[in-house]
Amino acid sequence: MKECDLIVIGAGPGGYRAAEYAAKQGLKVIVFEGADVGGTCLNVGCIPTKTYVHSASFAEARERMSTVVAQLRQGVETLLSHPNITLLREHVAFGSSSLPLEKVGQTPIIIATGSETKWLPIKGLDDPRVVDSTGLLQLETLPKKLCIIGAGVIGMEFASVFNRFGSEVTVIEYLKECLPALDSDIAKRLRKQLEKKGVTFKMKTAVENIADLDGDVILMATGRKPRTEGLGLETLGITLEKNGAIPVDDHFRVVSGSLTDGQSVALQSSADIYAIGDVNGRQMLAHAAEMQAVHAVNQIIGKQDAIRFDVMPAAIFTDPEAACVGPTEDQLKADGISYECRKAFWRANGKALAMDETEGMLKLFSADDGRLLGCHAFGAHAADIVQEVSVLMCRDTTISQLRDMVHIHPTLGEILFSAVSD
Repeated sequence: MKECDLIVIGAGPGGYRAAEYAAKQGLKVIVFEGADVGGTCLNVGCIPTKTYVHSASFAEARERMSTVVAQLRQGVETLLSHPNITLLREHVAFGSSSLPLEKVGQTPIIIATGSETKWLPIKGLDDPRVVDSTGLLQLETLPKKLCIIGAGVIGMEFASVFNRFGSEVTVIEYLKECLPALDSDIAKRLRKQLEKKGVTFKMKTAVENIADLDGDVILMATGRKPRTEGLGLETLGITLEKNGAIPVDDHFRVVSGSLTDGQSVALQSSADIYAIGDVNGRQMLAHAAEMQAVHAVNQIIGKQDAIRFDVMPAAIFTDPEAACVGPTEDQLKADGISYECRKAFWRANGKALAMDETEGMLKLFSADDGRLLGCHAFGAHAADIVQEVSVLMCRDTTISQLRDMVHIHPTLGEILFSAVSD
């Protein structure tokens, strides 16, 4: 292996961002990637799904997906052509000829291998009707009946999209409500909107046998798990978390372990091995992976940053879309945190009325001292509004300070302003 300052395993959002950022800081970087660059998000996740969300028909979605993915993949290829970056097209494992154990402790390593579909142990999984999100995106014909197991982000987004395309969609969920990370009031209202559009929900229902399900295609949308198989982590004595994630500290450095021959390896202090993105199971979001990449590289080069990983916004691109940052109201109650809740509605906003997008609700939480604690919302462009709250939370903004900030009229951003106006 040629000499370098940093080794990155994986070229998804976390991996390619780490390589790009490190290269711009003057580090010589080697990136290992055995599949297409861009990772799950670009190739079979966020980007393909969003092309479906913004396409008028199934046929158009399939055509646009391949075009958009190819264009963005080329962009990542260009990014990784930086003179300080060497891209090696191969899967790599600790202890292999490409990554011998003697390199551990000598060269900083960032593991960014992402995640893969988490299959539930349900009878009949070998039924040819069963697919994961990758398989669903590869369908060449629109299913007449689509049955979705799981009402998380993946299940809800595909339920919304295929309902709009004309499929008869049924969603089966074990929990009492969809989207558990979303405030329950917001999640319930969003589910009701999808029910009005024709999506059937079977809540508090467990699937025991695939043969019992009615559908031309059955989507397994029960989450994702860290991708660690074949990495050779056992040669470093790394014990995975119960969820299969690589254990890390608050700076995403892999915790201590030992070699299989008994030789101690102080991973936390000297080896400089980091695990970022989905593989550490902390915050399984592409934008989280990118910011974890920046922080890990900063740790390696000794540069300080003020990234707030406790403020992590997320969005669900259903129709209408939903988004959140911070705890739900149920979580605030469970943790005994004193708070105030303010609400606002799309139907009272001029821009929403002009857009004929009047379905939506926002809940804004603040502490006793007025600091913003979180925001959960559904409605047109909810993600943009929640992003504004996320930025304000990073600066410990208070309700009174937000109240003094001018918002353009007419915009959907005024919905947030209306929540704090006296």
